Amino acid sequence: MSSDIKKNEPKKPSLLIALIPIISLVVILYFFVVVFEQDVHIPLIIGSIIAAGVARVALGTKWDELEKGILATINMGMQAVIILMIIGILIGTWIAAGVVPTLIYYGLKMISPGIFLAVSMIICSIVSISTGSSWSTAGTIGVALIGIAYGLGIPAEMAAGAVISGAYFGDKMSPLSDTTNLAPAMAGATLFDHIRHMIYTTGISYVIVFIIFVVLGLRFSGSQLDTQNIQGILDTLSANFKITPLLLIPPLLVIVMVAFRVPAIPGLLGGVILGVLFALILQGVSFEDVMYIGQEGFSIEFENATSAQEMVAELLSSGGLQSMMWTVSLIICALTFGGILEATGMLAVLAESMLKLAKGTGSLVLVTVLSCFFVNLVSADQYLAIVIPGRMFKDAYAERHLAPKNLSRTLEDAGTLTSPLIPWNTCGAFMSQALKVPTLTYAPWALLNIINPIVAVVLAYLGIFQTPMTPEEVAAYEASKHHAVA
Repeated sequence: MSSDIKKNEPKKPSLLIALIPIISLVVILYFFVVVFEQDVHIPLIIGSIIAAGVARVALGTKWDELEKGILATINMGMQAVIILMIIGILIGTWIAAGVVPTLIYYGLKMISPGIFLAVSMIICSIVSISTGSSWSTAGTIGVALIGIAYGLGIPAEMAAGAVISGAYFGDKMSPLSDTTNLAPAMAGATLFDHIRHMIYTTGISYVIVFIIFVVLGLRFSGSQLDTQNIQGILDTLSANFKITPLLLIPPLLVIVMVAFRVPAIPGLLGGVILGVLFALILQGVSFEDVMYIGQEGFSIEFENATSAQEMVAELLSSGGLQSMMWTVSLIICALTFGGILEATGMLAVLAESMLKLAKGTGSLVLVTVLSCFFVNLVSADQYLAIVIPGRMFKDAYAERHLAPKNLSRTLEDAGTLTSPLIPWNTCGAFMSQALKVPTLTYAPWALLNIINPIVAVVLAYLGIFQTPMTPEEVAAYEASKHHAVA
């Protein structure tokens, strides 16, 4: 009887088997995206078919098991999908309400080019810490800052990099953030120990990035402002929207709601309701039009448009539920591929192989960082990039008597921060869609997301800020090992 059960059990994949879907996807993505300049959806579907075929033929995995793995992984990303759709509605209604135009209007009057990048990062950091959400920050304040950048003559990709750097600083440091709670849960650390420990790597990285953005801003501070164009934008905004400080209420209330631990989805829906009310009351938009904008997005056109009017039209023709469907379909395709790799153990085998390279603390942290980035790359989901390496490396850190908060910090340094650098990752796809800047275009300027993982590895090799277990933690771990063996 037991032999029959073993025959029916799927095999554990070898490293070679696990690499087949990965290498295939990389090759397919290259030809579709680089050579043919096509979207990434179909390559991900083809990659999923190859992964399922390998699992079925080489491992004997039944389709029922693959389907369960796919659906379980997609389910992990469904909260992100719902938030994404709500933010699409939020952007459309906030533009119609005049919220985004008002933020752009006041921003153009107050922020000078020389300090724009550094100030943008600080603003997004504060908002993201308050809300615990990089997506909410980028989809609201970030959209307005991109508009201000256009008016100030600052490249949109640099502005997007500053927005994302600030948004992800807040996301990873806020106790309200889901990833900030997930990482210590996977590593066995406590939430506030985890946050305090992140100050070392993230604080150093933040100071470095702030200085770089200040220096980058110097190239714009001496330049002549196109005052005529800026005035044209201001005139266009004031002619088409009622600009008033009252329109600062919706973003402030959303920040307050989430700061008081209102969950992200109802908090953002509250923002949508405020947007609808302000559009009806202050801008005089009909209810029918507001509902249409929530579905299809806001658009504005001008006859014989000036350059300023063209810029406003390009910037404000945005939002709506349907605007996010491209990204939603991309997320589902990507999570399907990641779900197959997770369900068949292929991701685990790849992580185990990388762990063999870890000889000391520095190399262990390096392998963790690379694993997080790798899972972000192939599974397209930051949650999996925290969960899978967290599960794989928890014992490895304990064996070296490193406190769990070292692992939880590294999971965020790499798993959370590298996610928006990948075009087909849920985070990269969202940031590109919300800010209207291609992922690979803004990625070189998302400096915190690049520098933070590097700082984490350097500090680990130097042996700095790597907290050992307490004697009590060591005793508890050794006792758990003996108990498991017994």
